[in-house]
Amino acid sequence: MRDSILDRVDLSGAVMKLEDREIRSRINFLIVLAATAVFGALVAIAMFHTVTIQDNSMEPTLQISDTYFINQVIYRVGAPRRGDMIVYKVNGNENAAWRVSRVIGLPGEDIYIYNGRIYINGDIYGENARYPEISNPGLAADTVSLSNDEYFVLGDNRNNSEDSRYSTIGSVKKGHIIGKIWFRILPRKNIGFV
Repeated sequence: MRDSILDRVDLSGAVMKLEDREIRSRINFLIVLAATAVFGALVAIAMFHTVTIQDNSMEPTLQISDTYFINQVIYRVGAPRRGDMIVYKVNGNENAAWRVSRVIGLPGEDIYIYNGRIYINGDIYGENARYPEISNPGLAADTVSLSNDEYFVLGDNRNNSEDSRYSTIGSVKKGHIIGKIWFRILPRKNIGFV
């Protein structure tokens, strides 16, 4: 009889340990599930905000009505690089439409456009792609000196683009940059990384 009482005590202790393990396992599962949901939401907010091209300033690279995902995290941990296609707010205006342009000049550089060519710190900027000669240097007919948080941007459609050459846009401050174009989602036939 004594053995059966001890067996019951051992058995009830084992059952309680098993129940504790199940409760801990369920709590761990819920914590992992909640952390995954929060991480997924943060990634969606940071990486899957979209912009639709409204004008032809980036043609032929980006077409009117094409839609792209914007990487909004990349410039929080690093800085825009020459050649990046960025999305920005003109003069930080929250109500203005977002613009898309290509980074040409980096902070601290001097930009000058002469005879249709771009000069950076006195050297001709050799671009990888073929763009038409710039017919209107705008503000860059005189040297544009960028401060430590400013970027000089141009549209790829160089002679039909409102960009840093014009006083309505001017140099783009880093704080006005929303993110980098990184993935085309529309039209579906052209879906993919940019």
